[in-house]
Amino acid sequence: MKKIIFLLSFFFLLSYADAQGIFGRIGNAAKDAAESAVERNVRNKVEEGIDNACPQCGHEGNTGKFCSECGAKQSSASDNSWTCPQCGHEGNTGNFCDECGAKKGATKQNERAASEWNKFDFVAGDEVIFYDQLANEKLGEFPSQWELLDGEAEVQKVNGENVIALLEGGMIMPLISPTWNYLPETYTIEFDYYEFLEDGDKEDDYGTLELKIVLPDEHYLPYSLWHVGFQNYIAKGDHEYYNDDSKTISTVFSNEAMTTGRGVGNDNRIEKVEFNKWHHVSVSVNKRAVKVYYDETRVANIPNYNNPVSGYFGFIYYGGKTEQPAYIKNVRFAKGAVPLYDRMVTDGKFITYGITFDVGKSVIKPESMGEINRIVKLMTDNPELKFEVQGHTDNTGNAANNQKLSEARANAIVNKLVEMGIAANRLSSVGKGQTSPIADNSTEEGRAKNRRVEFVKK
Repeated sequence: MKKIIFLLSFFFLLSYADAQGIFGRIGNAAKDAAESAVERNVRNKVEEGIDNACPQCGHEGNTGKFCSECGAKQSSASDNSWTCPQCGHEGNTGNFCDECGAKKGATKQNERAASEWNKFDFVAGDEVIFYDQLANEKLGEFPSQWELLDGEAEVQKVNGENVIALLEGGMIMPLISPTWNYLPETYTIEFDYYEFLEDGDKEDDYGTLELKIVLPDEHYLPYSLWHVGFQNYIAKGDHEYYNDDSKTISTVFSNEAMTTGRGVGNDNRIEKVEFNKWHHVSVSVNKRAVKVYYDETRVANIPNYNNPVSGYFGFIYYGGKTEQPAYIKNVRFAKGAVPLYDRMVTDGKFITYGITFDVGKSVIKPESMGEINRIVKLMTDNPELKFEVQGHTDNTGNAANNQKLSEARANAIVNKLVEMGIAANRLSSVGKGQTSPIADNSTEEGRAKNRRVEFVKK
């Protein structure tokens, strides 16, 4: 009898354990199914583009850093996200702003660069005659907007951008009509010049790039009215040799006596030049006066020279001991510089081409400070003035992107003016995109005129 009871008890316990295992497996299966359903729900919502769906439970409508249903941290609340100091775009997670392309952590650098240009007084001409950004050019080919006078030149890439590479003895001039006779009384010429120096290279002569202003009907660049040359080398004291602590550029303005009857020249060295980067060169001619700037530094100021109202300009490169070509880009030639107040009184607005940006971005280039300083002075001297700042683009690219870019650029200008002391209630910004062209978008010069900023009096 005891054996029977023992056996029954044993079988009962065994059956109970089996039942428990079965029910446990059923419960686990149900739990797994529920969890799979949640995962499928979350996955479906992600695939459907529901940005605020919780990655843990799938709850929608979350606006904070944590899910309001289960408390899970939201993926959009990354501790590494940052707000762009240039355009204010939030939620950037990479090294560059998703909106304007500004580099992460570049605030102090940008502020330092801006402060260095604060006294820059160059003002670009307000009627663009020639502007070449080398868009749609083919690598290895001669740039289509130029004429070759001697030597060799071709389109190359530097840091991902198209540039003109002038080889030893290369001479070029822009294609402007009339070919040999288009310089007005007042004009500006600007271009970017790459200072090249290989690490550890002990050659001290990398040649001289010269911008030449040529008399009319002189169809050969060396016979110029005047020129300004940029020669880079490494120097210390009176002896040129390799030294990391003393990299200089010699900037020479020469008013050639052979054509003008008298010579005026100066040789300025800019110490501590940063090599292997782009520098901006600006030239202003106002009747008899000539000013030349290398970045923010004025390197030549000739108050009185014989400037005929005619002629043309071009570039020539005298190569040095290396075979490294000279690189130039963003060559812009513009006429005149009518006072802002006069234009504003006449037209109720003024258009400026002196505030420039990198292609496709809304970060203001430092060489824009000359024009910005002029606008700040205009508004400071006339406290009743209020402006709507309008950003305009050409028709290159997508219309929606151009609209967004023009808004960001106009806003960046307003922010800069407010930063420099202009009351915010005197300014507003609006983007016009590509909707209001003032020139033919089928030509590079027309597109350059359409890429503009307008200050409309309110």
